[in-house]
Amino acid sequence: MQLIFRFGYLELINIPLSLFYWQYALLIAATVLIAAGGYVINDIFDQETDLENNTNKTIIGNSISESKAYIIYASLTITGVLCGFILANSVDRSNFAVIFVLIATLLYFYASTLKQIAVVGNIIVATLLAFSVIIIGIFDIVPNTFDFNQKQMMLAFSILFDYAKFAFIINLVREIIKDIEDIKGDTLQEMKTLPIIIGVPKTNKVAFVLLLLPVLYLFYYVKSNLFDSNLFYAVFYMIALVIAPMVICLIKIWNAKEKNDYTKISSFLKWIIFFGILSIAVITLNIKFNG
Repeated sequence: MQLIFRFGYLELINIPLSLFYWQYALLIAATVLIAAGGYVINDIFDQETDLENNTNKTIIGNSISESKAYIIYASLTITGVLCGFILANSVDRSNFAVIFVLIATLLYFYASTLKQIAVVGNIIVATLLAFSVIIIGIFDIVPNTFDFNQKQMMLAFSILFDYAKFAFIINLVREIIKDIEDIKGDTLQEMKTLPIIIGVPKTNKVAFVLLLLPVLYLFYYVKSNLFDSNLFYAVFYMIALVIAPMVICLIKIWNAKEKNDYTKISSFLKWIIFFGILSIAVITLNIKFNG
């Protein structure tokens, strides 16, 4: 995702970027390593739940001991934060290093306690995914923003922010769907997720409405910004690979009943996020060569 935004958007619009390639590699490394550490600590705290929900997928306690998992978690997280610290100092923004510490801390508390609170855990995960887009602007745009280019740079940042909002809402829906998928194990662990509190049928409706809103907005956006600007390659791409899959997903959510239904929806939403993010490159290239 971060590679797509750098090479499929920021470098194509010819704005003065702050990061050299080695610095951008540090940003990606910090993001990936801290996220990987978050997955490990989540698996450590989720052993009993995962055993109930995904008997054949549990790694910790089977392939890897819990003590080794803690070592892996610490190694990934510390290395990721260190990459972030080096990056922040390399752009003379040493105070930005605290961002990586806060993200790593938030991932720990999410895994240990916050995910058990209805909606709160879902919002945290969705926010962190969205922030992995925003952080590109913080490090690659903000340090090179001055009075003479502020308007141009803020426009670029605002487009990143729009994609961050897209990633947030789609991943929020996916997190809610995953809670429905895992309701059996979560109930045994006495968690208070949304489907446990209000029931699966009502949670289905919440997920449906949350996904319907971006679908309606994207229809409006494609018509007013892409179609009216004769960006027909981008229009075709958005309809075929983003909007149509979202509509299909809405139908699947409305009709979902079995655990397997929610597993398929969760995977489907991941592809929607991927193609949605990739659209920034398609739109930018369409504007550059045909706009």
